[in-house]
Amino acid sequence: MDWKVLREEGELEQIVQRSHTRPQVLFKHSTRCSISSVAKNRLERSQAPPGADFYYLDIFGYRSLSNKVAEVFGVHHESPQILVIRDGVCMYDESHMGINMGEIGELINNKEP
Repeated sequence: MDWKVLREEGELEQIVQRSHTRPQVLFKHSTRCSISSVAKNRLERSQAPPGADFYYLDIFGYRSLSNKVAEVFGVHHESPQILVIRDGVCMYDESHMGINMGEIGELINNKEP
């Protein structure tokens, strides 16, 4: 998995802009939670679908940024949590053991939101 680490609020605008040409996937991870570690490991053991950018956000190191993600994309904060952003909106979010690379891949490969 080739994670792009999300650290600054300004990067959210870039994610929104990029999502108009390429799906953006954002994984919110709690470094203090075993379930989050399991979800992260499952993602990393899976083949990431081509055609999307994958971002990693450490919610403890960047809590205010994590809150901003929830605000910008209109989702309830959870961790672990995965968001798929297309055309500037969150078209999919899932948390905990519901995080599944197969589902993410299907969404990315399907051109219709």
